[in-house]
Amino acid sequence: MRKYLVLFLIGLGLLFSSFSSFGAKRYHEIKIFDEIGSTSWIYLKNGVAEARSLHVDGIFLHLNTYGGLVDYADSMRTLILNCEIPVYVFIDNNAASAGALISIACDSIYMRSGGNIGAATVVNENGEKMPDKYQSYMRSTIRSTAESHGKVKKVVNGDTVETWFRDPCIAEAMVDERVVVPGIVDSTRILTFTANEACQNGYCEGIYNSIPQIIVEAFQVEDYELTSYKATAFDKLLGFLMNPVFQGILIMIIIGGIYFEMQTPGIGFALMASIVAGLLYFAPLYMDGLLDVWEAILFLAGIVLLLLEIFVIPGFGVAGIMGIVFIIGGLTLSLLPNDVFDFGGVTSGACTTAVATVLASMLGSFALVAYLTSKIGTDGIFKNLALTKSQDKEDGYVSNDVSLNALAGKVGVCHTDLRPAGKVNVDGEIFDAVAENGFIEKNEEVVVRKYEMGQLYVYKK
Repeated sequence: MRKYLVLFLIGLGLLFSSFSSFGAKRYHEIKIFDEIGSTSWIYLKNGVAEARSLHVDGIFLHLNTYGGLVDYADSMRTLILNCEIPVYVFIDNNAASAGALISIACDSIYMRSGGNIGAATVVNENGEKMPDKYQSYMRSTIRSTAESHGKVKKVVNGDTVETWFRDPCIAEAMVDERVVVPGIVDSTRILTFTANEACQNGYCEGIYNSIPQIIVEAFQVEDYELTSYKATAFDKLLGFLMNPVFQGILIMIIIGGIYFEMQTPGIGFALMASIVAGLLYFAPLYMDGLLDVWEAILFLAGIVLLLLEIFVIPGFGVAGIMGIVFIIGGLTLSLLPNDVFDFGGVTSGACTTAVATVLASMLGSFALVAYLTSKIGTDGIFKNLALTKSQDKEDGYVSNDVSLNALAGKVGVCHTDLRPAGKVNVDGEIFDAVAENGFIEKNEEVVVRKYEMGQLYVYKK
């Protein structure tokens, strides 16, 4: 009887626990505290997938970044805009450049006191402003992102007016100093908001110190559950392997390894390095969904055509040119998301980055090959990578056995037919021989005229 009572109480406790959590709101946090790039893209993609599996009511992007790569920022922006779960961003100090674009894509923006958002001008790796065609694309992207949140009705001076939820001109002024927003920014500086300025101009819904404070005070939710995406070591490794700089190095190793292996036939270190680099290049892209099998096949077909052109087909023609095109095409297309030749969702920025990565890496590979070719076998760290010892005559090295010159004038017998090459027997030894005039049958006598290039030259006696 006591046993049944204990089971009943346990079941009753579980029932009350389920009822108590039935009305609780569920939120999922994704932390991005580094430069926007391949790793942050993986964090966001995996975090959103995890949020979907948990059936949460909202996603919080916990952001603190100075910016990063535009193509990855654009991919993250697109994912947020298309997410069926509301995405809120908590800017924990900084949302600069690419971070500003990602923040504007979110349904609501919250900031910590002292935080900043803006300065989204496109720059190169040295911090220098890129040409206007890049700025134009970024202006359009950030403007359309702001417009995607639609319009709202506000009361201005007693009148109800319809206005943008987030003013697209303000977003555009974060990219281009030429954009003027009266009362906010003139045409001499790039726009960056403080937390208070962002609140005053519709680019922040409130200033808070933490995500739990946002949930309780802004959402008016007391009963909630906040989970967090935990990045794994594999996520970090995958992000590193997909970094454009590392991908460029892998392409250099692939091309350089193939070249060196062609110069020294046989399976050696260069070929193994090229194979490993190829696996490290294609495997992460396949796991991330960027690579289709046909792109890898295209790359391999290019290698085969190039090998055929070099070792089988004389000269350099269609096969060689097609091989180079296939190799470049396979490497480039593998960096672009597509669904069996459908590149509808690929942005021009992603195309530019992919082509630039592959071409720059190939040029770097050719430069590296030229440098190593001039250094291998010489002084320095490359001295012992090649055999440099010469076989000098003074050391006793000769190209032929000169003692066989004494056979000139001797009579021998054909050991095989000479047509015109074959073998002869002279003084009981068998030698390679060539008939100087016509064919000579087996067992016929011949006279040795000379010994040259490792064989006897004979004529019929």
